[in-house]
Amino acid sequence: MTLEPLLSAPFAVQIHVATVTPAALLGAYILLNPKGTPRHRLLGKLWMALMVVTATSSFFIHQINLFHGFSPIHLLSISTLFGSWNAVAAARRGDIRRHRRIVTGLYLSGIVLAGLFTFLPGRIMHRVAFTGAEWPAAFVAALIGAILVAIVLRSRRGDPIAR
Repeated sequence: MTLEPLLSAPFAVQIHVATVTPAALLGAYILLNPKGTPRHRLLGKLWMALMVVTATSSFFIHQINLFHGFSPIHLLSISTLFGSWNAVAAARRGDIRRHRRIVTGLYLSGIVLAGLFTFLPGRIMHRVAFTGAEWPAAFVAALIGAILVAIVLRSRRGDPIAR
């Protein structure tokens, strides 16, 4: 594992990684802990801000140039921006089920799924994770898997606050 590919990447990529990394960790924490508390609201606002900056920064990343500098992943960024707006609006309306569904979808698609694509060969994060020792990448994959399992188990447990 080496940070050299990331440190030599364009500034937009560095901003993107600098916001999505804490968003991934914070999002998992929020999804796994009690909902509706003042802490949840505060951390949720921070998470939403990180997601908006992450999605916005992606419009300045043009490494996969399929259509005038953009790629299908930018559709996910647009979806993330609209989803963020709708999640906040749903929470403010008191529609907590819709809020939870949108936020969970944002986390799974905008962080987990999109994050997995960043580890494909030829991508910067692939070079970061798979250069040198291989065990850090395996550890990260196991950690992501454990977080997903915990989120699914917690939601199936019937936590009334989580619904």
